[in-house]
Formats: sequence, C-alpha cells, structure tokens
Amino acid sequence: MKKLVQFGAGNIGRSFIGQLFSRAGWEVVFVDVDPVIIRALNEKREFIVEIRDERPEKIRISNVRGIDGNDSDRVAGEIAEADCLGSAVGKNALEKIIPNLAQGLMRRYQKFGNRIIDLIICENILDGAQFIRERLLPLLPNGFPLDQILGLVETSIGKMVPIMSAEDRQRDPLLVYAEAYNTLILDKKGFKGEIPAVAGLAPKENMKAYVERKSFIHNLGHAMTAYLEFVRNKGYTYTWEAMADADIRKTAKLAMWESGRALIEAYPDEFNEQNQEEHIENLLKRFANRHLGDTIFRVGRDIQRKLSYDDRLIGAMRFALAHGVEPVITAMGAAAACFFKKTDEAGALFPGDAEFHATIFPKGVDYILSAVCGLTGKDATETQIISLIKSRFYRFA
Repeated sequence: MKKLVQFGAGNIGRSFIGQLFSRAGWEVVFVDVDPVIIRALNEKREFIVEIRDERPEKIRISNVRGIDGNDSDRVAGEIAEADCLGSAVGKNALEKIIPNLAQGLMRRYQKFGNRIIDLIICENILDGAQFIRERLLPLLPNGFPLDQILGLVETSIGKMVPIMSAEDRQRDPLLVYAEAYNTLILDKKGFKGEIPAVAGLAPKENMKAYVERKSFIHNLGHAMTAYLEFVRNKGYTYTWEAMADADIRKTAKLAMWESGRALIEAYPDEFNEQNQEEHIENLLKRFANRHLGDTIFRVGRDIQRKLSYDDRLIGAMRFALAHGVEPVITAMGAAAACFFKKTDEAGALFPGDAEFHATIFPKGVDYILSAVCGLTGKDATETQIISLIKSRFYRFA
C-alpha cells in the first residue's frame, strides 16, 4: 500500500486530499498539532466525510492514522518512507512545517539517495512552491540535491467546505462536511515523479491560468455575493438565499464574466466562451447549494485580505484592465466590501473586520484604497481603478 504523508488534518486535509488518496487505496498519515484530532485518528483509524448536496452521502475514509507534528523524529521517519506528501495547513502555518520537512528529506536522502518525492501544496497561496523552496534551502546541507528529489506541486483548491458548528465538532471531532465537487487542479510541471493514479487529480500544463481563474472568478463570485447582499440590506444568512435573489445572482455573474472575458483574452488556448459559461454556471449552482449551509459571513469576512492588491477584487480589476475589459461591476463589489459588517452566529464581527471598521474605515475611502488596497495612482491602471471604486463608494455611503 502506498503512503501519503499529509500535513494538516483540517477540513481540506480530511475531506479532500485525504479522501481522494484513501479512496484510491493509499494509506494516509496525517501530521497535525491538534491532539484531539490525532488521538481520534489513531483510535478510530477512519472518519466520515458527509457530502452536503441534493443527494446526501456519508463516505467512510479508512486506512488513516495521525502523528503529532511536534514529534519531529517520527514525522521525519514517515517522510523518509512516504510515496507522496501533501500540505493543507493554511498560509499562516505553512512555514511551521518546513523544519519537519527538511529533517524528513535529509533522512530520506540518507536512506534512499536520490529517490524522488512530490509535495502537493494545497494552500490558498500564490507562488507556494517558491515560498517552500526558499525556506527549505537554509535548513539543508550545502549541496543537498533538493531540486532533484523534491517536486513542489502547486494546486488550485475549488472545493467548498463550510464552517461546522461547535456542537457538530464536539459530537465527532473527525466528522467533516463538504460538497460533492472533488476535482483537484494541480501543476503538471511541478511533479518530479509520476503523477499518482488517484481519481480526482486534474493536472494542467498552464497552472497560472487556473490559479487566476480560481481567484478572479470563483473567489470573486463569492465575494460579490456577500458584499452585494450586505449593502442591499437583504438580511440573508446563507449564500443560497443570496443566489435565490435574481438581482444579486445576475450582478455576481456579470462581475464573474468581466474576469471571464479577460481570461479568454489572456489564455485563448485554455478558455473560450463555452467553457467559461459552463464554469461560471457550475459555480453559481454550487453557491446555491443550501445543504452546504455556507454563510454570507464566511464568504465575506476578512475584508482587508480580500481587498488587498493581488486578491479577488483589486487583483481581478487589474487583470481585467490589463486585458481590455473595464471592470465596472467588480468595482461595485470592491466598494461594497468597505461597508461589510456581517456577523457570525454569536453576533460578532470577524476580528480583522472589527479592526477595519474601528481604525481604517473612519479615515475615508482614499485611505482605504491606499493602505488596504495598495492603490497609489502610480499609473493609468491604478488611477482608473481608484476612480471606478470611488464612484461606487459614494453611492453606498
């Protein structure tokens, strides 16, 4: 039995990566620092992925176990014997797995020489391969053949995993909810070894095109839905409610098509009118899945990150203008984001959003555009984006 060592036993690690490899007959060894999760994995050696869809399904994932990420020696030993590696720890924790990864690679090299292994990077981060490589190198001996033995495979994560209630997590710490979508787009060129024969892996030659599609269509569509719902004072809790609102759905789709047209212009060998329409309609249908229980709060929270220079709103506007599309609808979403104050089930703002409204929003739109969005008006593109957003901002104020 082949073995995947998976850093991160959270929602994506269990419901997506672990699920795909386990169902393909692999053993999945999760590395995590949550003692409750690790203990439960080792006691049960299985967990349930509950598919939330029109046709609900409970999938039993077996051949799993867990290792405490603080046990560096054991982690290194597992890496040395693994057939593939994966990570889904989140951007903020990614750097923390690097020392264990370095130790494991050194032990592997001592034991097997130049035997190749690939790391599938399932993180919401741009240039994840470069990020990991730059942090690995200083921890390895001079002359260590990192680029010969480690493939760094970037991915585009499109699977939606909603927030679970505290009661659900307490009932079964390993239970995870997810949608039926199970396609993992990954960089074909990142592999050093053979691509695993695992159903659901979808290697692409032009990974950049699909990373930008994820950010500027999928992520953008989610953000537009949340921010339009809030500024129009609809009072909805769930994304499916917003998708049932014809006006919100239509406007979100128009914004997604601004990016869609730009992507066709940028990558004509990958995208066309037909496959973009199919992709956008599929996303809107998935956003409307009431069984997921996905909330406006979740898809809209963390305003400062989502308004940053390269992210789903400002990044999409810059991309659109670079390819001859004027993003007037996306500008509406960026302006609306500044006013977003949706709260969680306990009535609390996301901490970063509370900070935004307490210390940044009162300084005005020009400050927001400069300090949060990184727009200084240094060129014609930035000047145009600033103008488009400000014209919408004052309509909402």
